[in-house]
Amino acid sequence: MSKMHSRSKSTISSTSWASWLLFGEWRAHPVRALVAIAAIAIGVTLGFAIHLINAAAFNEFTAAVKSISGQADLSVRGYQARIDEDFYPQLANKPEVKLASPVLELDAAVPGQTGPLKILGLDSFRASELSPDLLGIPAEDKPYDMLADDAVFLSPAAMQWLNLKAGEVLHLRSGVQIIDLRVAGGLVSPRAGQRIAVMDIGAMQWRFGLLGKLSRVDLVLKPGVNREAFKAAIAKEGRLIATETSNQENRTENMSRAYRVNLTVLALVALFTGAFFVFSTQALSVVRRRSQFALLRVIGLTRWHILRQVLMEGAGLGIAGSALGIGGGYLMAALTLKFFGGDLGGGYFPGVQPSVIFTPLAALLFFSLGTAVSLLGCAAPAWEAARAHPAQALKSGSEDSSMSRLAAAWPALLVLAAGGLCSQLPAVRSLPIFGYLSVALLLIGGIMLMPRISALLFSRLYKPSQPAIVGLALARLANVPNQASIALSGVLSSFSLMVAMAIMVASFRVSVDDWLLHILPAPLYVSTAITGETSRLNPAQQNLLATVPGVQKIEFMRTASLLFSPDRPNVLLMARPINTLDPGKSIPILEGNTPVNIPQGVMPVWVSEAMVDLYGYTPGKQIQLPLNQQRYPAIVAGVWRDYARQSGAIAMQISDYRKLTGDLDVSNAAITMEANVQAEQLIQQIRALPFGSALEFAQSSEIRATSLKIFDRSFAITYLLELIAMVIGLFGVAATFSAQTLARAKEFGMLRHIGVTRREILAILIAEGSLLTAIGILTGFVLGWVISLILVFVVNPQSFHWSMQMHMPWSLLFSVAAVMLVASGLTALLAGRQALSGSVVQAVREDW
Repeated sequence: MSKMHSRSKSTISSTSWASWLLFGEWRAHPVRALVAIAAIAIGVTLGFAIHLINAAAFNEFTAAVKSISGQADLSVRGYQARIDEDFYPQLANKPEVKLASPVLELDAAVPGQTGPLKILGLDSFRASELSPDLLGIPAEDKPYDMLADDAVFLSPAAMQWLNLKAGEVLHLRSGVQIIDLRVAGGLVSPRAGQRIAVMDIGAMQWRFGLLGKLSRVDLVLKPGVNREAFKAAIAKEGRLIATETSNQENRTENMSRAYRVNLTVLALVALFTGAFFVFSTQALSVVRRRSQFALLRVIGLTRWHILRQVLMEGAGLGIAGSALGIGGGYLMAALTLKFFGGDLGGGYFPGVQPSVIFTPLAALLFFSLGTAVSLLGCAAPAWEAARAHPAQALKSGSEDSSMSRLAAAWPALLVLAAGGLCSQLPAVRSLPIFGYLSVALLLIGGIMLMPRISALLFSRLYKPSQPAIVGLALARLANVPNQASIALSGVLSSFSLMVAMAIMVASFRVSVDDWLLHILPAPLYVSTAITGETSRLNPAQQNLLATVPGVQKIEFMRTASLLFSPDRPNVLLMARPINTLDPGKSIPILEGNTPVNIPQGVMPVWVSEAMVDLYGYTPGKQIQLPLNQQRYPAIVAGVWRDYARQSGAIAMQISDYRKLTGDLDVSNAAITMEANVQAEQLIQQIRALPFGSALEFAQSSEIRATSLKIFDRSFAITYLLELIAMVIGLFGVAATFSAQTLARAKEFGMLRHIGVTRREILAILIAEGSLLTAIGILTGFVLGWVISLILVFVVNPQSFHWSMQMHMPWSLLFSVAAVMLVASGLTALLAGRQALSGSVVQAVREDW
C-alpha cells in the first residue's frame, strides 16, 4: 500500500514539475513560443482551408452532375458529343430497358458574357419520371410553355448571372445567328449556384440547327437486369458507350485531382517549414538549458522524464498551433468560398456555389498532422537532452557537444540517396507520391548534412591574418558547427523551397509563353463565339472571309470532343491544316521526336503528351479514331506539347476530318494580313460582310496577354505560399539568432571584460549572422535547384502530363537572397543589443 502511495506521489510530483517547467519556459520566452505556434498554425490553416474549399467545390459539382442525370441507371452516349436520334427508339425498345429519356446538352455562347450557358433539351413527359427537379415551372396562364418553341426556363443562379427575370428575352448565339428565347420561368429544384437552362428538346434541335441529334439517352433498367452485362453488350456494338453517374464523378475527380493534391502539398510546405522552426526552437532551448536538465537529473529525474518534458513542450506548441490552424482554416475557407468561389484558379468547378462544411475527420487529420510535425521537429533535441550525462552537461562550454550526433554525415547521405531513388519511381494513380517524398527526403538530408558543411566551409574560410572581428566570427562558427546548423535549418528549408517553387513556376510560365507564340502564329483570329460549342462558320461564310481584301493567308480549324474512356475526361480533337513534311511549323512538336514512317493511305494524327501517358499513344502506334459513329484506322505521327488540356488532345488534317465526317463547318479562322494592312483596318473590312457584326476578333498578342494573366491568377495561391514559407523562414532566422545571442551572454561578458568594445561585439554578431545566412542561401540555392529539377521533370509530368523547359528567375532569387541577408544582419544586431544591455560584471558572474 505504501508503495502505491509512493508511486502516486512520485507521479504527481513529476507531473507538476513538467507543467512548471513548460509554462516557465513559455513565460521566459513568450515571443519564441508564439512564433513557433504561429508557424504551425499557418501551415495547418492553409492545408485545412484548401482541403475544405476543394472538398466543398467537388462535392457541389458532383451533386450538380447527379441532378442533371436524375434517377437514371445508365446514360448511353457516343464517342463524339452528338449521336443520331435513331438510337433512341433502338434503346427504348430493348427488353432490359424500363424507361428511356432523350437529352440534348449544349454549352451555348451568350453575347456579352465570358462563359457559356449550359442548356438541356428534355422531353418533359419522359423527364418527369427521371429528372423531375429539372422541369420548368410555367406561369399559371401558360401551362404548355414546357412544349413551346420559344420558351426557356432558367435556374436562379442563371437568372442572377444573366440579370434576367421571367418574361424577359434571353439572347444566345448559334453560328452567326442570334437566337431569342423567352424566359418562361424557373426550375423545380436546381442546385444552389448551378447555372443551367432547360427547354423542349425538339425546339432546341430546331433552334440550334441540331435536328436529328442527341447528346445522350438516359435509361432506367428493369429490376433484375445485370447492369454490367448490359453495358458490355452496348460497348460490343462499337458505336455507343454506356456510362454511370459514378463515371462522370470519376472524370471530374481525375481531372481535378492532381491540381487539388498539388495545392494541398504546397500548403503543407508552410507546415513543413514550421517543423524546422520548432526543431531550431527546441534545439536551442535544450542547448541553453543543458545545465538545468543535468541538475534535474542529479536531484532524481530520470532520462524518461527529461525526454517526456521536451516532447511535451514540442507537443504543446503543436497542439496550440493546430487548434488555431483548424479554426483559421475553417474561417479562411468560408471567406474564400463566399468572395472568390471554389476554383482557386483552376477552373475545374464552374457554375457551382459551394458552401463550407466542417468535417470532423479532416479536422482531426490536420490537427494530428500539425501535432505530429511539431513532435517530429523536437524529437532529436529531446533525445539529445535525455541521453546527456549530468556530470558533463554541468560543465560550462559543453553546449555544442549536445548536438554532436547531428554532425555524422552517413545518415544524411543515406537520406539523400533515398531521395534520389524516389525521384526515379513512377506515379501512383497519376499522382507523384514518390516525387513529393523525394523532395522531402532531399530537404531533410540537406539539413542533416549542414553541420559537416558548415564546419568544413568555416574552417577553410578562417585565416590567422584576417581582421579580428571576422576571425572571431569564423572561429566560433567553425568550432560550434552543430549550433550553426540549427540556425541554418530555418534558412535552408525556407530558401530552398522558395527557390524550387520559384524556378518551377518561372519555368512553367516561360514554357507557356513560348508555347503560345508557337500555337498562335497568325496575328488575327476570328470566330462567332469565344466560348461554348456554338461557334460555327459554314463554307459560304468561309469563302467570303478568304476573299476580303488584305487577307494574305487564312487557315480554318474545327474542334470536337471525343470520349475515349468512361472514367476519364473528354479528349479534344483539333482539325487544322498541318504540314506533314514538317509538322513543327504547324504545331509545337516535342524536341527529339523521331520521324515516323507513314504508310501510304494511312491517316496520320499527332497527339499531345497526355495521350502518351494516359492511353499509350506512342509515335508509330496504330490506333482507331472514333468519328461519326465509326472507327477509322490512323497512325500516331508525332507528339506535341499542349498546356491547355491535361486530359489529352489529338490534331489531324482538316481535309481528313471533312472526308470522314462530312462536316464542312469550322470553329474559327486564323488570318495573316498582307504586309501593308493593319489589324484594325482588316477588322473593319470583315465587319462589312453580311455576317460581320456577329463575329468576334482576337489578336494573338491579346490572347497571349490574357492567357498569361489567367496563368498568374491560377498560380496566385502558389505565390502566396512561397511568400508565407519565406516569412516563416525569416521568423525562424530571427528567433534562432535571438536565442543563440541571449544564451551567449556569459561569452560576451568575458569579451567585454578583456577589452572588446560593445560595438565590436555587435559587429561580430552581424558578421556571424551574415555568414550563416550566406552559407544557408548558397546551400539552399543548390538544394532548391535540385528540388526544382524534380518538380519540373518528375512532379509536373506525372501530375499534368506535360513537360517544360527550365528557366532561372535570377532577379527574384537575388532579391529574396538580399532580403534574407539584410534581415539576418538586422536580427543579429537587435538580439546583440538586448544581450549586451546588462552589466559586464553581472554577465561574467553567471559563470562563477
